[in-house]
Amino acid sequence: MSTRSVQWRKVRSSLMTCALSLPEAYEDHPWGETVIKVNKKIFLFLGVDDGSHPPGFGVKLPESRDQALAVPGAQPSGYGLGKAGWVSLQLEEKLPPINVLHDWVEESYRAVAPKKLVKVLDEGIG
Repeated sequence: MSTRSVQWRKVRSSLMTCALSLPEAYEDHPWGETVIKVNKKIFLFLGVDDGSHPPGFGVKLPESRDQALAVPGAQPSGYGLGKAGWVSLQLEEKLPPINVLHDWVEESYRAVAPKKLVKVLDEGIG
């Protein structure tokens, strides 16, 4: 396994761990892809992990969209999701620090989670 492949797997694993630590978040596998959901709504797309597609992820960023789109290889998500603030990033590109990626995962969660769960998250931080 190449060094880059190991790095991608570490980033992917870190994003998944971060997402699953959020209130009532859970993993699902529609269309053979890995996604993380809350209240039956996806807030993190992690794609497939079988090497058939370039490694990447997608998040909904109502506030950080422009910042994320400035990352090399980032683009508005397909299927019309980009118009709703979704951004797709490739793990093979140079990414911002992991804490920024975790912030984006949390922002995406906050964008789709019910207000009562966002409140639980806020109360856990304070």
